[in-house]
Amino acid sequence: MTKLLEWLLGSAMVGITWGLLTFDVLDLQLPQAYREVVWPMPVYLLMVFGCYSLATVGYRVATFNDCEDAAKELQAQIIEARADLEKKGLKF
Repeated sequence: MTKLLEWLLGSAMVGITWGLLTFDVLDLQLPQAYREVVWPMPVYLLMVFGCYSLATVGYRVATFNDCEDAAKELQAQIIEARADLEKKGLKF
């Protein structure tokens, strides 16, 4: 199962559960206090998802490691390409 399908399935499950509880389709007769908590739940979940995403991106940026060997190899390839292009008549 792909990540997209996992997210869609999870979102559908949350959405169906929210709809059943909000509109009382199953006639559960929840107390009014529960209904007041369930109604704005998608907004709360969206805010939690945004905070989680921001924290994950921040963590990944903070722990991003450098590849010094790859950087040296790339610089050598750039010098080699410039020399080759200069042989063919291109000036920098």
